[in-house]
Amino acid sequence: MSSHQPVNPTIPPERSLIEYPSPFPIKVMGTHSEAFVASVVAVVVQHDPGFDADTIQRRPSSSGTYLGLTVTVTATSREQLDNIYRALTSLPLAKYVL
Repeated sequence: MSSHQPVNPTIPPERSLIEYPSPFPIKVMGTHSEAFVASVVAVVVQHDPGFDADTIQRRPSSSGTYLGLTVTVTATSREQLDNIYRALTSLPLAKYVL
């Protein structure tokens, strides 16, 4: 019998490259609409209640079809970041989350 390592093993806090709490930028690309921006803000505020939507950096694509957002959250744990990424990637208007 062979033992299999988990595909995404849990990283113990002492081995994490991130010190918590700390600012953590997340880039989200989606449709160029206020509905997209509002949906991203709603997700981020749910996981980081102190998030200030005025700090969002916006970068429209050259064609104007897409909008890149950089939201900087206050990361408090790996679990929180994982939850934010999962929620953002599930948004219908979001195309990519980095």
